Amino acid sequence: MAVGVLALQGSFNEHIAALRRLGVKGVEIRKPEQLQSVTSLIIPGGESTTMAKLAEYHNLFPALREFVTMGKPVWGTCAGLIFLANKATGQKTGGQELIGGLDCTVHRNFFGSQIQSFEAEISVPEIAATEGGLPTFRAIFIRAPAILEVGPEVEVLADISLASDKKVNSDLTSESQEDNSGSLKKVIVAVKQGNMLATAFHPELTADTRWHSYFVKMASEAGIGASNSASTSGEHLEQQKKDLPVFQQ
Repeated sequence: MAVGVLALQGSFNEHIAALRRLGVKGVEIRKPEQLQSVTSLIIPGGESTTMAKLAEYHNLFPALREFVTMGKPVWGTCAGLIFLANKATGQKTGGQELIGGLDCTVHRNFFGSQIQSFEAEISVPEIAATEGGLPTFRAIFIRAPAILEVGPEVEVLADISLASDKKVNSDLTSESQEDNSGSLKKVIVAVKQGNMLATAFHPELTADTRWHSYFVKMASEAGIGASNSASTSGEHLEQQKKDLPVFQQ
């Protein structure tokens, strides 16, 4: 089994390395015709505006939209989540082109600037039930977006509770993120809709490959056929945690 990884900019090498640890081949995708050689795709984190400009330069948007429309499994992390969203707010002047398909509204830079990047333990019941391991995941948020609203067909896989002193961008207006006192409480950071998966954080920067294994299984369930070596990652999780460093706050 081969999984395509959009390799315009960002953490595509880290995704390929995570797939390799599962025994799955990652294929770098930079041109529209290369999408024909893969049946699933990861869109990595990176600088979303730069990635959009490069995708436009290589005329990738029509091919990427067709890939999504055909129902092929696609996973977007951080900037990749922004690309897949039907609507994005908090963008720079003029905005950026989106692929769309994921029925949600994303705030492009919800958690602030690069220096406000952080790690947090988030509850991942679906991932733990499918892949084993701990009921939580150590998520790395780097200049991260957040999901403000989701449609009825979108399954929420993870959210994060904001501390009372946590600063977020002042232009947030979504009432869905507020309690009765007007203070922010929980924000959605991982969702699934059909064959689309999206995370606001960076699983590829940790030794925990359960999200990658989960996506590989999504590809298998879509009728693609998966490698037996990627059947589970939970049993190897503790050893993997010792092998790779993670982003430190």
